[in-house]
Amino acid sequence: MNKTPSYKDAIEEIESIVNEVENETVDVDVLTEKVKRATFLIKLCKQKLRKTDNEVKKILKEFDKEGKAEENL
Repeated sequence: MNKTPSYKDAIEEIESIVNEVENETVDVDVLTEKVKRATFLIKLCKQKLRKTDNEVKKILKEFDKEGKAEENL
């Protein structure tokens, strides 16, 4: 069962992969798989950030509308 990692777990895994590559501890035979995995995780993090950004903007917009409505009372 492939569970989608949390943002925190994805970042930690990306950092681990980067460290392995920088320290040259990744076997050349698995390097491609590590790069593919890192790419997947980066895309996942970007999606999570966009979703969170959109949700926060929506909440703030609603909050702003409520504040203006209260000012008009």
